[in-house]
Amino acid sequence: MANSFRQLQDDFTLIVTIDGPAGAGKSSIAHQVASQLKFEFLDTGALYRAATLAAIRAGVDLSASDQLAEFVSQINLEWRDRIIRLNGEDVSEQIRTPEVTKSIRHLADVPAVRIQLSQIQRDIAAGRDIVTEGRDQGAEVFPDARCKIFLTASPVERAKRRMRQLADSGRYLSIEDVLSAQNQRDLEDRMRDVGRLRAAEDAVVINTDGLKPEEVLEEIVNLVRSRME
Repeated sequence: MANSFRQLQDDFTLIVTIDGPAGAGKSSIAHQVASQLKFEFLDTGALYRAATLAAIRAGVDLSASDQLAEFVSQINLEWRDRIIRLNGEDVSEQIRTPEVTKSIRHLADVPAVRIQLSQIQRDIAAGRDIVTEGRDQGAEVFPDARCKIFLTASPVERAKRRMRQLADSGRYLSIEDVLSAQNQRDLEDRMRDVGRLRAAEDAVVINTDGLKPEEVLEEIVNLVRSRME
């Protein structure tokens, strides 16, 4: 009976996955799509950051995969109203520190940890209209999602956007330097053992070259509404 009730909920809710390479604009678009459709937004990165913060606090050896997996299995993570809670504590601010940012890769690259956090993401999304973004949301985390989008753009266009972001924060790099770093990250993301960057087979690929942000938003919102119908 419980499984039937959960399936009934899932039939009347919609998960929207937005994947894509760095610089494609998927994060800002995902927030806007969720806001316009009155869906919830799932910040998957916040879950990894919270797990990383917990490991740092507990003094877990970040290079020991087995220890990390065992530790993550014992913590409690909750996400609601864009607030991340670690064992009941709101850590939405603490997870944004440089120490967490530089350490998150240790957890993100451990298959057993990704399996656990992917299940937490599914549990959070169950019974909710939700928008989620990342590298592998449509292909791995939510393979049964009814609306999958792969947002991309040419390498040069993405590099130009990154340059503008850096300039806004007072950092000025050449297009060659930004493009080189971006290409290296793309390669690493595509070659990862787990959570590698790729479009799900049934994803709608949207290339944003030459499109204004509002045009991309409109296209995605219209796509989601068509799936809702």
